[in-house]
Amino acid sequence: MAIEDASRLSITRLLHPAVEERPGGTPVTTPIYQTSTYDLPRTPEAARIAAAVAPTGYYTRYGSPNNAEAEAMLADLDGAERALLLGSGMAAVSAALISNVRAGVRVVAQTNHYAAALTLLRDVLPSFGVEVRLVPQESLHEAVDADTDVVYAETPSNPAMVLTDLAAVRAAAPDALLVVDNTFATPYNTRPLDLGADLVVQSATKYLNGHSDVTAGVVTGRAELIDRAWETARVLGPTCHPFEAWLLARGLRTFPLRMARHNDNGRAVAEALAAHPRVVAVHYPGLSSHPQHALARRQMSGFGGMLSFTVESERFATRVLASTRLARNAVSLGGMETLITHPASLIFSHGGTADSVDASLLRVSVGLEEPADIIADLTRALDLAADPAVDAALDPASDGALYPVPDLA
Repeated sequence: MAIEDASRLSITRLLHPAVEERPGGTPVTTPIYQTSTYDLPRTPEAARIAAAVAPTGYYTRYGSPNNAEAEAMLADLDGAERALLLGSGMAAVSAALISNVRAGVRVVAQTNHYAAALTLLRDVLPSFGVEVRLVPQESLHEAVDADTDVVYAETPSNPAMVLTDLAAVRAAAPDALLVVDNTFATPYNTRPLDLGADLVVQSATKYLNGHSDVTAGVVTGRAELIDRAWETARVLGPTCHPFEAWLLARGLRTFPLRMARHNDNGRAVAEALAAHPRVVAVHYPGLSSHPQHALARRQMSGFGGMLSFTVESERFATRVLASTRLARNAVSLGGMETLITHPASLIFSHGGTADSVDASLLRVSVGLEEPADIIADLTRALDLAADPAVDAALDPASDGALYPVPDLA
């Protein structure tokens, strides 16, 4: 069933994705195809099914009806010909890059990336003979040229919220394959394919699912590029299983509604933090004080629920982290609940270095709670961070390891 809608993001199309209809009555909610394999016809048709790209009724490592439904929705969101659903965001990044590089290929990427992606670029790809050059994010468009084969960008970047000018990168390297990680912005706020990207990767674990109960990733783009990425994924095996795909499709049905709230809440929290006397700086593209605000207004239709802010010292940052009640200290992002992390404390577990993240910076994934409640929690934590009683809740023998804080209200 084709749904006609001129809007860029259509809730109607998300509720009625263009997927293959099956014989008989169609269930309103797609069932979970919790099977690893399928009974094949005892005819030459079986060989055709086995040779197909992403068959939905052959073997679940190759594809499934649940994957196909989510992929149809994800391709529509990005304005792409095809989508490939995989088991994690890093599986999507790996499939997109590995399927398009070989020994001697020149890759230019940012120095600011999700740490596991940076490890792939810095350590893994060069071990295959791929030439990788890492450059400052703001000057990525100046570093690419006619000899560049692949460009990999992440915008906004994690956790500093720095933007990459995608149109400028495309103009500077018109023949290069441009791969963009759009996890923070999401297709609600930025559609990189419209700005010249060839492939978009996202951690579907985050905003696309939106409920903190799925691990998945997606690659979108032209059909021939997605087919190539699928061949790589078929060999490496990062399967997104049917139940995960079903949960993702459920989350996608409310994606535009959730993102509108994330955008509103993110901006309200950013403005409140910027006005707090104990906050040194707020890193949020939607603020006029952000050095790339003009670019953000050109490239983004909204500014999302991710932000970071710096305070006077690392010690003060850990005090703030210890004092929040509503905001939970947990990694990941994009769920319904507000999360806060101290990235410098976690960077080693992701392959980073001690000087790669400002130790006085805190990252916040602004959730769907009432904005006044989120602001009150963060404001309270900032005010309490100056209280000596908070220090008593930090273990001095472990050099600032966090312990539960007593109620200081």
